[in-house]
Amino acid sequence: MTNPQLTEPTATSTDDTDQHSPGGGVRRTVLPGGLRVVTEFVPGVRSASIGVWVGVGSRDEGPTVAGAAHFLEHLLFKATPTRSALDIAQGMDSIGGELNAFTAKEQTCYYAHVIDEDLPYAIEVVSDVVLNGLCRAADVDVERQVVLEEIAMRDDDPEDLVGDAFMTAMFGNHPIGRPVIGSVESIEDMQASQLRGFHQRRYRPERMVVAVAGNVDHDLVVELVHRAFEPRLDLSAEPAPRREGVFRQQGAPGLVRINRDGEQAHLAFGVRAFGRHEGSQRWPLSILNTVIGGGLSSRLFQRIREERGLAYSVYSSVDTFADTGAFSVYLGCQPENLAQVTSLARGVLEEVAANGVTEAECQRAKGSLRGGLVLGLEDSASRMNRIGRSELSYGNHRSVSATLARIDAVTSDEVAEVARTVLARPFGACVVGPYQRTRDLPAAVRKLVE
Repeated sequence: MTNPQLTEPTATSTDDTDQHSPGGGVRRTVLPGGLRVVTEFVPGVRSASIGVWVGVGSRDEGPTVAGAAHFLEHLLFKATPTRSALDIAQGMDSIGGELNAFTAKEQTCYYAHVIDEDLPYAIEVVSDVVLNGLCRAADVDVERQVVLEEIAMRDDDPEDLVGDAFMTAMFGNHPIGRPVIGSVESIEDMQASQLRGFHQRRYRPERMVVAVAGNVDHDLVVELVHRAFEPRLDLSAEPAPRREGVFRQQGAPGLVRINRDGEQAHLAFGVRAFGRHEGSQRWPLSILNTVIGGGLSSRLFQRIREERGLAYSVYSSVDTFADTGAFSVYLGCQPENLAQVTSLARGVLEEVAANGVTEAECQRAKGSLRGGLVLGLEDSASRMNRIGRSELSYGNHRSVSATLARIDAVTSDEVAEVARTVLARPFGACVVGPYQRTRDLPAAVRKLVE
């Protein structure tokens, strides 16, 4: 076996990321052909998690193959040249491991979580699936029905449905606006040749990151990954650059209405926000989101649920992509209360845009973010997710301590400035409920996008 090229270069610092801290537990190697391997040793655990991250998602699809990245994620588990779907399932069950994958707008991840001694097997299986999945026509026909069932399941969950449709209201026909899962029409029309071509063109080692965390040895991981990927490495290739660009779209966000009978109306509304490389706004926006609707003490929860009992579920959230993002509010309530709840929620945003947040709210939000970050990294799977996303999105890493310090450094004035900037932008909205025509919607909803 050819010795891998060991390179641990100094990363270029940005406001969001910095170079690996010496002895910080995270190590990085670039193999010949541009494949990146990052590991983090986690003391005191007997598990290991491996993820193969591919810098490809639904954003990379054309309209005629909408849902291809997600469909392919399903399909690759069906068969490789040396393993059937049953072989893959039985092998992982025999070691008590977890094997799965997920697709997002800008990346796809195939991962396994196993006992540390079974890591070599997990690397072998995950790599085999990602690199050698066969995309056979017979498997496409079987898995097509599974994906259609997944779409039907999404349609039966109004909270999921309104979330997908909200992105369409925000970004329209732009690829970010299309559901990751695709549509019934695009999935029914999908052919094995299209999925095979998508796999061959997009799944290249230079666009991949192998992230491993837990009770692991970096050098052994590099050797195992190199052995698994060596036949596919193009020695002339370099790691693909991080996804950047400038978001361009004609037109403002709009209103999407989906008529569904039910006991509740579901509303998501919000504004376009920042891309992930606009680093100075990241943590002020996260604190703003936490104050508005990120917890039990948030303004939305207190005003709408605790004080008035008008909704069971109400919260805000942030979606971030390379060059754009979205800040949104979700609420579900009885249809007769939708007008009042919408007015209350918009009132909260208007107050924050006009007056900012209090120092006490800012400090509580910082504590919430700090606790969520640290407690969310208590297992090898979450550590693997963190280093994999960081490498793929930024090309380097910030230590947990540095991230906590960055959160602590945010001032209430910075949060207020972000609130004034973001919440002054045009709103988009989506409603799922018993509304056959747009004019049937409460005036408070229609005014969101006027």
